Amino acid sequence: MTFHERQLPFDRDALAVAAALAASSTSEYVLYENRGVIGWAENPCATVRATSSGAVLEQGDDVSHFPAGATGLVVDAVARALAALPSADWRAYGWAPFELSHVIHGSQELAREVPVMHLAVPSREIRFEEGSVLLRALAPGDLDALELRLSEAILDAASEQAAVRDEVDADADVQEYDAEKYQADVALAVDEIRAGRLQKVILSRRVPVAGPVDIPATYLAGRRGNDPARSFVLNLGGWQAAGFSPEIVTRVTVDGEVTTQPLAGTRAFDGDPVSDLARRRELYSDPKEVFEHAISVRLSVDEMEAVCDPATVTVDDFMIIKERGSVQHLASKLTGQLAVGSSPWDALVSLFPAITASGIPKAPACELIARLEDGPRGLYSGAVLTVDADGGLDAALVLRSIYRRGGATWLRAGAGIVGDSRPERELEETREKLRSVSRHLVGSVAAAERAPEFAASSN
Repeated sequence: MTFHERQLPFDRDALAVAAALAASSTSEYVLYENRGVIGWAENPCATVRATSSGAVLEQGDDVSHFPAGATGLVVDAVARALAALPSADWRAYGWAPFELSHVIHGSQELAREVPVMHLAVPSREIRFEEGSVLLRALAPGDLDALELRLSEAILDAASEQAAVRDEVDADADVQEYDAEKYQADVALAVDEIRAGRLQKVILSRRVPVAGPVDIPATYLAGRRGNDPARSFVLNLGGWQAAGFSPEIVTRVTVDGEVTTQPLAGTRAFDGDPVSDLARRRELYSDPKEVFEHAISVRLSVDEMEAVCDPATVTVDDFMIIKERGSVQHLASKLTGQLAVGSSPWDALVSLFPAITASGIPKAPACELIARLEDGPRGLYSGAVLTVDADGGLDAALVLRSIYRRGGATWLRAGAGIVGDSRPERELEETREKLRSVSRHLVGSVAAAERAPEFAASSN
């Protein structure tokens, strides 16, 4: 398995062109953006699927099994499966659902068929960087076809910007859907925290989307209206999703630098300078928000020191403000150097799931989430990630996203609950976060014609 490459100059709108490639794709794909650097990958030539029992590597008709072993660390099996790839320059794109946390922390027993990671190595890939694109394909002849795809996507992106879209409703009741139950769950969680069973938990509410949605178009509109740490749109492993991740779970560079970026503490951000500044001051003066952020940073330091040389772990930014679409957050960034004997996968395991989407301590928080929320979270609060053969790993926290699976389309958002939480305020925080996506929903005429079952289903 050898990849052939072609570098081309490029001076167009990379986001619009990559979204057009996603919209025109007839096979599985992932678009992953890291602050303007975009990877678009299509048509897997190798796939790694993992459950609690281990990983399976599929390459055409060849299937190899990698048991998790006595430790139960399924990511070790995933790492062995990727190491078996017959190439030295692959990049895998994929996802890990929140349910991976139950395997890591033993907070719930999963059925053997429940997926906990899905990674794909594409046979066709385009990497967009400033001023150029890199085409990658397994077959040399596919480079010409890929260059033609790129040209067509440039035209499609220009046509989409000039077109007047047909009016199709796509809406989500972020204000009231499931509001009463959510507030009751917050009250129960506060009782658990005050009883000393845990310090913090993130509880979420799922809101169905009524009407068919054009997910690539929603991605592009939402990306224009958000300033995320990472963004993505995908159709992979039975999931369609698009999201604007406010933070990363972890990033590991080739030279072993580990970064994590906890965001905790939230207020609305609506673009009005006076009210936004007032809410920013509120964030810094609200004891609940400051406490929630401080304990999140404290645990992040512990998790970093578990896999890094403790002397290298630093808090580079502490409790600054990050503006993320319709909300603003208290944010910190931590870095460290991988310790001898630790791997990028060890870093992911130590930091997964993100503190800001699970709780403190993680095991009882994940158990409470499983007990109070209706059904598994799936991609929500898991990760979309890229993994490179040279050891680089980049995992975005899946929040501020739209999800489609099994004929249903929905949004989801949560809030961090501590002992001083008020149910009505935590509900309002979910509304503020949901608007980062709901205000950018783009209806789809084509989907309406072929899939009326998308209407308001929440199953």
